[in-house]
Amino acid sequence: MNSKQNQLQAFERLLNIMDDLREKCPWDKKQTLQTLRHLTIEETYELGDAILDNDLNEVKKELGDLLLHIVFYAKIGSETNDFDMADVCNEICDKLIHRHPHIYSDVVVKDEEEVKQNWEKLKLKEGKKSVLEGVPRSLPALVKASRIQDKVKGVGFDWEEPHQVWDKVQEELEELQVEVEAGNQDKMESEFGDVLFSMINYARFLNINPEDALERTNKKFIKRFQYLESKAGELGKPLMEMTLAEMDVFWNEAKKL
Repeated sequence: MNSKQNQLQAFERLLNIMDDLREKCPWDKKQTLQTLRHLTIEETYELGDAILDNDLNEVKKELGDLLLHIVFYAKIGSETNDFDMADVCNEICDKLIHRHPHIYSDVVVKDEEEVKQNWEKLKLKEGKKSVLEGVPRSLPALVKASRIQDKVKGVGFDWEEPHQVWDKVQEELEELQVEVEAGNQDKMESEFGDVLFSMINYARFLNINPEDALERTNKKFIKRFQYLESKAGELGKPLMEMTLAEMDVFWNEAKKL
C-alpha cells in the first residue's frame, strides 16, 4: 500500500485539480452547494451499492467520487471565505479527539457500548438540547428509524431483552389488524408505521441492519423476476399473457438457482 507521504501527495494533487476545474471548466465554475447536493446523495447511494455487492474496486472508485464532492464543497466555501479544506479537516479532528477521551485523555471505558454512551453524553454537553438533533431530517424513513433507536439507546432508553421487543411487534400487529378491519385509512397508516418501527427495533436486537436486509431482499427479487422475464422471452410470450401458474414455474426455478 502507499506510504502516508504518497497519500498526502495524492490528496494535494486532487486539491490542485479542483483549483484548475473551478477556474477553467464552464460546468465546474457554475456549481454551488445547492446544485451539488443531489449529486452527492446519488454518489453516496452508488457507494452503498458497491459495498453491498462487495465490489472493492467499485468501492475505491465511488470513494473517489465522494471525496471529489467533499473537496468541491470546501473549494466553494473557500471562495466566500467561510471555510476551506484545512478547516474541514481540523473540525473533524478536533471533534474526534474530544469525543474519544478514552484515547486522548484519562477516561476509562470497558466496552464499545460505553463508548457510544459517552459519545451521546458529550454531544449533550456541547450544547445539543436533544440526542436526536444529530439525526438528519432528510434521511430515508427506514434509516432514520434505525438511527433514532440507536441514539436513544445511547442514553439508556431501550428494552432489556429481545423477547420484549418481539412482544411489542405482536402488539402492534394486532393494533394494525383492528384498524384494517375498521377500514380507517389514516389509522391503518399510523399503525403500519408502528409495526415497521417495532420491526426495525427488533432487527437491532438481532444485530441485523434493516436497510441492508431489505436491500438484500430487493436484489433477490429483482434477480428472480429478471430470470422470469428472460424465460418468458425465450417462449416468445409476454408476461402479461402468462397465467400466475405459468409464471410460478419459472419463479420456483429462479429460487433454486
